[in-house]
Amino acid sequence: MFDLRYHVASLAAVFLALIIGILVGVGISDSGVVDSAKTKFLQDEVASLQRRLDNKSTQSADKARDRVVAQSFINETYPALAQNRLKGRHVAVVFVGSDEGASSAVDINSALTDAGAGQLRLRALKMPVDIPQLERALAKQPAAAGLRGRSNLEGLGRALGEELAQGGDTPLWNSLTEALVEHNVGGAKPPADGVVVVRTAPPQHGATTRLLLGLYEGLGSAGVPAVGVEQTHETSSATDIYREAGLSSVDDIDTRVGRLALILLLQGASPGQYGVKDSADDGALPPMPPTATPPGG
Repeated sequence: MFDLRYHVASLAAVFLALIIGILVGVGISDSGVVDSAKTKFLQDEVASLQRRLDNKSTQSADKARDRVVAQSFINETYPALAQNRLKGRHVAVVFVGSDEGASSAVDINSALTDAGAGQLRLRALKMPVDIPQLERALAKQPAAAGLRGRSNLEGLGRALGEELAQGGDTPLWNSLTEALVEHNVGGAKPPADGVVVVRTAPPQHGATTRLLLGLYEGLGSAGVPAVGVEQTHETSSATDIYREAGLSSVDDIDTRVGRLALILLLQGASPGQYGVKDSADDGALPPMPPTATPPGG
């Protein structure tokens, strides 16, 4: 009888055959863009083969090898799969810590560019938060009534998260920018179509942790996709706190597979924890939504 290794090998062969078929058999238009019918075929094949691979991987001791096969396939097909999925959308980016020199900033910008999206605004937050300075700024802001004091830090964070995602009048951010923000790019008023969070600072403690948990909860409840991302080499993962706060997560944003997962989540795919680490409960990629149209289109 054929054993499990045979099935894994045959599935790898199917992947490779499909790649060859795509590269050789799928015509590319004069503009270099794969048409919608061929893209639909491609994404259906990815979804089908990934389900089969995931099923075998749960039974196989060769999980790492299976993952390499899947990643190779996505690497080959990524440009066609990512193209225009977020066309016309505008995404807010939040760095918990400095964004200066952060390689994750390049990864996020690459994903947004590949999918046709734009960065609406960026906020890089000072860590840890200077709570006395924060309280002094809040004392001058009428909109902060009921949000002052250390016992209300989580509620304050939620309000800040909602303001950042929804835009419009943002009295809290206007008052607290000097206390909270290290680097500020882009206006506050336009609403975001999605939010990406990346933690570059070490894990925080005490009052700062409570404020950040609230911030993540506010972003996650704002009515748009909100995703926390990190790179595969991060030794102190933030995935657990993202999950606790109701954010989706991608733990391999430095790979094409991770960037595609981010794109799909921002497009509206099933929320969850995706990537290659043990905390990625939902696999490498979410199910693929249909190719996006611009908001209002």
